[in-house]
Amino acid sequence: MASKNVRQLWAAKLAGGTLGKGKAGGLAGLPVGSVVPVSAVRRAAGPAGHPLEGTQRVAFSGQVLGIDPSLRGTGLALIEFRSGREPVLLRCQTVSVPAKRSMAFALGEISAAVTAFLKDFEVRHVALEQTIYVQNFQTAQILGAARGAAIAAAAVHGHEEVWEYAPLRVKQAVVGAGRASKEQMARTVMALLGHGRMLASDEADAAGVALCHAFTWRG
Repeated sequence: MASKNVRQLWAAKLAGGTLGKGKAGGLAGLPVGSVVPVSAVRRAAGPAGHPLEGTQRVAFSGQVLGIDPSLRGTGLALIEFRSGREPVLLRCQTVSVPAKRSMAFALGEISAAVTAFLKDFEVRHVALEQTIYVQNFQTAQILGAARGAAIAAAAVHGHEEVWEYAPLRVKQAVVGAGRASKEQMARTVMALLGHGRMLASDEADAAGVALCHAFTWRG
């Protein structure tokens, strides 16, 4: 039997009424790397009024730089939102810093990467994933330093207000389930952006923060 393409898989799920059942609206059952229509994601989102129900309902318009801070692997994702149009991923990057390099070097790399995004694009808002739980005081210091490097770079380039979102809130806004797995999060982000490849984990998290900001922000 010939294998079905992604569009056929979605059609079968919709026809059978299976999409939308279970965690994350059934997205976890799709093959890794699947690209799905946003209309299908909206139908899988669940109750009316969920942030995924139609990009035309997003009040935010403009570019959002999402940041997932980490000393050795900060994720960056820039997404553009326009009324009546699906979100567009403009650029994404993981700021990877080898363990042998010093903290000062890593912080400089994070600052430089954020600066590059802000210089190359007309970023309207910057949003970060908030640190909720850490194993010990030293880890908290390290994460705080990475977060500070990103925020300082944003402030230097005119973004004096930076929005922060707890991981549970990001998952709830994007996937519809606060306890969704990282894999479910990545797949939903890809579906919303119509992206043709699997994003790196840190980049998917950063994109999720940007999507959360646009879906929940009210100016």
